[in-house]
Amino acid sequence: MSAALESLRASVERFILDPKNHDLLVVLKAARNGAVYGTKVRFPHALVMIMLFRSGTIREKLWLIFSATRTHARNLAKFATIYKATCMLLKNYGSTPGKCGPYDSFIAGLLGGYVVFGQRSKCSGKISSVNQQIVIYVFARVALALARLAVKPGYGLPGVSEPGRSATISYYAWPIFASLSWASVMHLYEWHGSDLQPSLRSSMTYIYSNAEKWDGLRNFMWHNT
Repeated sequence: MSAALESLRASVERFILDPKNHDLLVVLKAARNGAVYGTKVRFPHALVMIMLFRSGTIREKLWLIFSATRTHARNLAKFATIYKATCMLLKNYGSTPGKCGPYDSFIAGLLGGYVVFGQRSKCSGKISSVNQQIVIYVFARVALALARLAVKPGYGLPGVSEPGRSATISYYAWPIFASLSWASVMHLYEWHGSDLQPSLRSSMTYIYSNAEKWDGLRNFMWHNT
């Protein structure tokens, strides 16, 4: 039996090391990596947020944790598959076969983003909260990267990316950005809290609104009412 297993292992290894199979295996491994990464990221987040802030039985909470983790892992795997497969197709059948075009990644990301993260639930007609969190996370990182590019010498906006001026803007930009972000979110929480993303709203309720409520030492120091 061990000899048969060793022969099978050698055959599989020959297949995965064959350059002819590289493109297909890139797509498969990207799907695998998306699923694993989604599980690693979502499970601890869902565990903490659902156990702390959601009501219901332990069984109901465990199901919510599993559901959120499955959705995150599945959607990252689907996006990685679509993105890598589209990049491969554009590389092999684009205007310059065998060479990646300057906009291939944008087109592949656009397609994957629409198919995986741009759709509403067929049952409820709503956008998945998991998908909202993923897209908002990505958008925030894109905004920061574009802000850095805007003041990068040779790449940024005219009059802004000049070496002396870009250094000054970069130095003061973050404290202004951080202050405005927190000012905005606190104003929205106090006056338009229902429009904030649910997990953010729950966190802020725990920190700020529950700070105003207690009826004894126990729920002043150790618990909320």
